[in-house]
Amino acid sequence: MNEIAISFALNERTETLAVAPNLVLADLLRERFGLNGCKIGCDEGVCGACTVLIDDIPVAACTRFAFAIDGCTITTIEGLSRSGALNPVQAAFLATGALQCGFCTPGMILSVVALLARTPDPDDATIRDWLGANICRCTGYRQIVDAIRYAARIESMEAAP
Repeated sequence: MNEIAISFALNERTETLAVAPNLVLADLLRERFGLNGCKIGCDEGVCGACTVLIDDIPVAACTRFAFAIDGCTITTIEGLSRSGALNPVQAAFLATGALQCGFCTPGMILSVVALLARTPDPDDATIRDWLGANICRCTGYRQIVDAIRYAARIESMEAAP
């Protein structure tokens, strides 16, 4: 099988490498880069555990071929913190107890980061609709919704002059 040369930004670092045409992004992230925050839950793109941001859009990494990220910017859960400080969404999930087993949490947090970038103060219906691609089997989503509302408040305070 001929490998395909790709170049992309991964958590603010430029990467250039060759990948097999059948390699999926989730496997690339986990096996080549050791980024295990991208979980493998279903291999069908329906559970959200493998969600990463590709050009700031939440994408199921288990269904995206690695060669398709050529020229893209990829953000994983490992790339959210800055200078050792948690991203506001990560901090809100921690502060509100919105994580239980933690399996869905990385994908959920990345989806929420994308949501708040588009809708800084979403209502509960918007939040629940946005989370439709992320399945959590441990919670009733109440703590997750609370965490998102809290993260929106944190981000609005950080953006205030």
